[in-house]
Amino acid sequence: MYIIAIGWLYVTLLVAANEHSVFAGIVSFLFYGLLPCSLLIWFSGSKVRRQRRAYRESLADQRPGDKDGSDAKADQ
Repeated sequence: MYIIAIGWLYVTLLVAANEHSVFAGIVSFLFYGLLPCSLLIWFSGSKVRRQRRAYRESLADQRPGDKDGSDAKADQ
C-alpha cells in the first residue's frame, strides 16, 4: 500500500516540477498528490484503528484489580 503512495507522490512531484511557475507546481502537488494520497492512507487505516481501539478496550476490561466489583479469587 505504501509503495503505491510513494510512487504516486513521485509522479506528482515530477508533474509539479514541470509546471510553468512555482506556485502552480505547489498547488498541483498539493491537490493532485498530497491531498488524495493522505486521504487514501487515512481511509485505508480506519479498520486498523478501529481494531486497535477495540483491543485496548478489551484489555482494559480484563485487567484484574480494577474497582469494578469483581472478585479476583474464586469463591469457596
